[in-house]
Amino acid sequence: MVQITIRPVGPDELDAVTAVEAACFPPAEAADRETFRRRIEVFPECFFVAVCENRVIGFINGCATDERTIRDEMFTDAKLHKKDGCYQSIFGLAVLPDYQRQEVAARLMKHLVADARKRGRRGLILTCKERLLSYYEKFGYQNLGVSASVHGGAVWYDMLLVL
Repeated sequence: MVQITIRPVGPDELDAVTAVEAACFPPAEAADRETFRRRIEVFPECFFVAVCENRVIGFINGCATDERTIRDEMFTDAKLHKKDGCYQSIFGLAVLPDYQRQEVAARLMKHLVADARKRGRRGLILTCKERLLSYYEKFGYQNLGVSASVHGGAVWYDMLLVL
């Protein structure tokens, strides 16, 4: 297993997280640099990076909300973050291809779940594609069915982890 440190994102890591996103998601689904800048500015406490040898190799992020599912507007409008929200959303869980299948994503997920629990959240929410349903179910997420989200023109499923 690769040696990593998980910690809050720093404002100087904007380009690094943007590059990880571009390497992991198709252009229609990937958040752009400006979106990440706003997320880091508005909810840095909900944005963690995995670092290996001083290099950002992955991240997990999302706003806090009182909603039980993610709306497309949440991906781009950081102002929808509610600091004391009941649910921690996950907009992105991404790991550079060279570091995938080495438990980095799982460690990022476990870190965010522990953080959400510490903050007294009721649960975590995310959307994923059908091929990833079983991956998130391993963490205890429940499939709530096809999402209303049409982000990037894909079919998404709403997932909920109750804490």
